Amino acid sequence: MPVENLRPLADQVDDTMALDRLIGTLSSGFALLATLLAAIGLYGVLTYSLAQRTRELGLRIALGATIARVWRMVFRDVGRIAIVGCILGAMAALVLGRLAQSLLFNVPGYDAGVMLAAAVGIAL
Repeated sequence: MPVENLRPLADQVDDTMALDRLIGTLSSGFALLATLLAAIGLYGVLTYSLAQRTRELGLRIALGATIARVWRMVFRDVGRIAIVGCILGAMAALVLGRLAQSLLFNVPGYDAGVMLAAAVGIAL
């Protein structure tokens, strides 16, 4: 009986893992795109919010508020929005991570370090 399709084991493993590698690459690309869109959206919302408050901030400065105090007020408001967004995003990531865990082999669907890094990256 002749031997057909004789190839090294490494090539056979690479062919077998090609679909998994493609799914991982696409998932990483979409995650990067989603992070970029979230950062752009957060920047847009905060810029719009600040533009709406230009008169208020000018009035506060005219009435004697220091620039540092106005900046603290703005960053406090931005911090609230970022914290709420991070909490909602973490809850969604936990739920979707459990769903995605079925696609992963022996890998948890969520990682606290990755979630923290993503939250800090978007908040900055």
